[in-house]
Amino acid sequence: MILRPSLVLLFLACALAGCATDDETVVEGPSPYTPTPLPPLESAPLTDVETLTPDHARLSEPDPRSPTDLVNLQAMLSEGFGEISLSGGLPHVTHAPSGQTPPAPGPDAELLIRFAQLTDMHLLDDESPSRLASFDAPELTDGASRPQEAYQCRIINAMVRTLNVVHQTLPLSFVLLTGDSIDNAQQNEAEWLLDVMGGADRVECDSGVDNDPTSGADNDPKDPFVAEGLAVPWYWTTGNHDILRQGNVPINEGQMLLALGEDSVGGTRNWAQPGGPLFNGPVPVDPSRQFLYPDELLALVAADGDGHGLDDAQVATGKAHYTFDVAGTSLRFVVIDTASETGGSDGLIRQGDLDSIIAPALDQAVSDQKWVVLVSHHSVASIGDGTGMGGELQPDAVLGPAWTEFVGGYPNILFSLVGHSHQHRLRRIEPTNGDGWWEVMSSSLADFPSQGRILEIWDQDNGWMMLRSTTLDFSTEDDPVAAEGRILGVVDFVSAWADSGTVTDGDINIEVWVETAP
Repeated sequence: MILRPSLVLLFLACALAGCATDDETVVEGPSPYTPTPLPPLESAPLTDVETLTPDHARLSEPDPRSPTDLVNLQAMLSEGFGEISLSGGLPHVTHAPSGQTPPAPGPDAELLIRFAQLTDMHLLDDESPSRLASFDAPELTDGASRPQEAYQCRIINAMVRTLNVVHQTLPLSFVLLTGDSIDNAQQNEAEWLLDVMGGADRVECDSGVDNDPTSGADNDPKDPFVAEGLAVPWYWTTGNHDILRQGNVPINEGQMLLALGEDSVGGTRNWAQPGGPLFNGPVPVDPSRQFLYPDELLALVAADGDGHGLDDAQVATGKAHYTFDVAGTSLRFVVIDTASETGGSDGLIRQGDLDSIIAPALDQAVSDQKWVVLVSHHSVASIGDGTGMGGELQPDAVLGPAWTEFVGGYPNILFSLVGHSHQHRLRRIEPTNGDGWWEVMSSSLADFPSQGRILEIWDQDNGWMMLRSTTLDFSTEDDPVAAEGRILGVVDFVSAWADSGTVTDGDINIEVWVETAP
């Protein structure tokens, strides 16, 4: 389903004009509407079959108009910034280490595992007084606010539905979440995430008092909805936004008072006003907005379902370092917590964690003759010393070059899967002291193209392994609310207020080869 921007324009025009005063209501108590399940999706083609492309070219320089301003947003929609069309599929691009050519697969080539990766979903409470929406600007602070942010619960739910229908024809073993699953380290954000991922008869991503931007059920981002829930297990990885205020500022008592208060000094959204404009001023308080310290967040995730890779050991340390094996194969996933609880958006690996947790895990993988897939939120290029906005220097930080050399000392590292930078990217990491590996980065579900990856690891029966990755768009079939969210995300992208990085076809659908028996 492709929803054209006309319906979004109608909503914005009505909001700005103040028409139909009962269309914008504030309800004391929970919404009176009882949500009904969406019908099952009929199909969900991967992007090697078809993909979505904006009709309007992305601007070479950011538009001077902020798309989070409702007047600007209405103008951009009328200028076609949200138009999108189906395009042909993108082929898989083959990659091998420099100077090497993979041979033809052997007669017993075998699929070892198929799974999905979702990253940087940024499920958020867009009405929280602890937000910094007024600081939104292209490039450095481009994620402080997004025109589509209120729709993020529905977008994640749409991706869950999409993965479930993919699973029917291409069975998935699990889904990896590689960090920044929530946006602002809040309890209500984490609870909404668990409901959307696990399934619930009623999910209502609305805080403070209940808002109903468009009168009626299941027609705006503040209405309750039925979450289908993933049909396969999922694993947790911690990102900076999961444990820090807006991904940068460490949690403390002062920050907690701000989250639980009514004063919005950094800018938030006010859905008691038409269209949910950005707002500085008093907002209704909500105790469910309390910040969660890292151990509290991990305890909440660990207590849900199968624990999503976490147990008492991770809760006790507040760090989500752990491993899991793929049964019947020689594959082991090693999940590394690179989020800095002391602040700053860059990754942080402490020498103590390296010595006591990470190195023993990798040593054990060598002893057990396991091939390793590393999983973390931050890429090698984003591993720092704890400084940056909201952070402070950590003397025990292992910097990116030292981390590269450390990992290079292990000959059994196949790939690393990362997020954080909100773009599809493939990079060959080449240490000076040992073997290199492929780093596969996926784009954010919060920013266009708002995609995930379907990943397959193959033993090619010829001395090589191969990772095939195919991106997928979330389906909005029978879900006009998620479709509206996609349109607004396209506006953010086309206006160049959302960073895109440098992405080529060789970063999107890929086949990545590793020689395992030289």
